[in-house]
Amino acid sequence: MAQQERVLHPDRSARDLFGFQLRKLRKQQGFSLTTLAAELRHAKTVIGNVETADRPIPLGLPAELDEFFQTDGLFDHLFKLTLRESFPEWSRRYVELEPLACEIREFATGTFPGLWQDDEYGPALIRLGNPLATAEEINRKWASRKARQELLTRDSAPLMWVVLDEAVIRRHVGGPEAMRKQIQHVLDLTEGPKSVVQVLPFAAGGHGAMSGTTTLLDFTDNPRVVFVEGSDAGQLIEAEPQVRHTSLIYNLVQVKALSPEDSRAWLHRAKEEI
Repeated sequence: MAQQERVLHPDRSARDLFGFQLRKLRKQQGFSLTTLAAELRHAKTVIGNVETADRPIPLGLPAELDEFFQTDGLFDHLFKLTLRESFPEWSRRYVELEPLACEIREFATGTFPGLWQDDEYGPALIRLGNPLATAEEINRKWASRKARQELLTRDSAPLMWVVLDEAVIRRHVGGPEAMRKQIQHVLDLTEGPKSVVQVLPFAAGGHGAMSGTTTLLDFTDNPRVVFVEGSDAGQLIEAEPQVRHTSLIYNLVQVKALSPEDSRAWLHRAKEEI
């Protein structure tokens, strides 16, 4: 007797919805798990586990499915939703709000912002925080972070204005060459009108935002919100008095930083010194 297929629950998570849509299309087009797996050159268990949401979706599978079923990016879109769900619970609300912002202002204390990390620095940074992770796990975490960067290339991209603490540049991640490439990536981004960088040098002294990264999100039709983040936890601030207080601290940091023009020159010199 053939084994009865497990009932799927597409309303449980984006990964479950991905599996539900895969099974639906597979059956509509008359494929068994075995025949579809053979067509896609994957093991039957891989496709079966994706349908039942028992295992993470292989990184290349969404594009393969869209091409095979001619679904015009459906699986790629669903996959990006699953990546969003992979963020820690304390950061998910921020990740939902980020693409809705018209302006993103950030003071980065320890690392380059995730939206500005390149393909060498980003994975190297993730590896430092996950020393026991497999290469596949690192790649998956990086895919989640990199997917957020698409908002910077859309027609309605937000203004992103970042103040980098000098420590971000002086603390090398991924080796000298990776750091040079990361700095050049920031220089390339800030040649355009929608990305601005300032550097807060050590010589500027102390300030009120030394405890972690601060991000301000502004919207066209909603009040500003603030996200304050440490190494492994964060807090979204929406209460107006706290937002005003944190915004003041951010403004006081920004006025102590080098101008955008001087900051770009500083970054050019720092890159050559590595």
